[in-house]
Amino acid sequence: MTAHNPEGSSGKNILKQPAAVWATAFAAVIAFMGIGLVDPILPSIAKGLEATPSQVSLLFTSYFLVTAVAMLLTGWVSSRIGAKRTLLAGLALVVLFASLAGTSQTVGQLVGFRAGWGLGNAMFVATALAVIVGAASGGAESAILLYEAALGLGISAGPLLGALLGDWHWRYPFFGTAALMAVGFILIATLLRGMPKPAVKARLSDPLRALAHGGLSTTAVTALFYNYAFFTVLAFTPFILGMNAYGIGSVFFGWGVLVALSSVFLAPMLQRRLGSVGTMHLALAFMVVCQIGIALSGHGGIIAFTVATGLAIGVNNTVFTEAAMEVSDAPRATASAGYNFVRWMGAALAPYIASKLGEEVSVSLPYYVGAACCVVAMGVLFLRRRHLAGLDAVDADHERLDAVPA
Repeated sequence: MTAHNPEGSSGKNILKQPAAVWATAFAAVIAFMGIGLVDPILPSIAKGLEATPSQVSLLFTSYFLVTAVAMLLTGWVSSRIGAKRTLLAGLALVVLFASLAGTSQTVGQLVGFRAGWGLGNAMFVATALAVIVGAASGGAESAILLYEAALGLGISAGPLLGALLGDWHWRYPFFGTAALMAVGFILIATLLRGMPKPAVKARLSDPLRALAHGGLSTTAVTALFYNYAFFTVLAFTPFILGMNAYGIGSVFFGWGVLVALSSVFLAPMLQRRLGSVGTMHLALAFMVVCQIGIALSGHGGIIAFTVATGLAIGVNNTVFTEAAMEVSDAPRATASAGYNFVRWMGAALAPYIASKLGEEVSVSLPYYVGAACCVVAMGVLFLRRRHLAGLDAVDADHERLDAVPA
């Protein structure tokens, strides 16, 4: 979701938040750092553990496969033990498995520990937005903007932290993440109060039932193909850059900055002009151009097009998430769980398949496949456009709100 009026009345209150909100936001930054943390050190891990790129890519596959499945469980858990305990359980698992990842002696161990990390991350991330919205001052709009700022900061800072610590040894980024998450655990344990258990207990089947809605399933399937392209860039590109950890970290820091800026500022602007579905088509088409650009370019072009994908990824992350929240009548937490279950499957599949294609066929082929997935996503949007008609009314409501003077 996104705040469509970041300079409006709610935007003025974004920094005036209770300590509990800042504690949760800090932990969210660290959680999102974990996505790009391993990017700069993938070649170092491959060398240190004598593994192939496709074997190392399983760090992403195990992480996101477990994250996807766990999304079906987090609502059920949170409705029984409460949001605070769910957050703390997730953070504790991340601390444990990130620490264990740093002690790995084989790539198999590292892949397994990343899977446990994915479980903890799913429990935390799936609950953090609801906690921030519930505890923030200034309304939901300020809370969502704050959450998106945490996401952008984490995604952009992750590669830098990975490069800085990974330059000493590939194990250190894992220990660093564990230490930061431990700080987040302490802050949430001491500062987050007054979070009662939900009155209604969620069923395990609720997220899958929600996917029966045509609009939500269309959004989720489209996002699956888009995420395949996204994580082809994120997981395979470090192997073809031919740079050290600092070089890779710098490239993906620039990428992450564009993800953050486009998610908060560019996406709402495009939605006002093109509507949500039109914005999806434009961002997917730009992703096609960037993927083909990476496939056809030399070293400088690979860097430029990789960084440029951050624009499309930031826009799509915002617009797809908002569409998933608003296209159906399912509760937001339930719709989010079903949507994330489907879309993270794309993130789980892409790293291994892309690396295998790059190893055994051509380093360009993974990007052509990624571009084809974006074309398929656009086709799904077009063929099932009637299921997304409700988003037009949502866009119109946002325009009316934006027109109201602050």
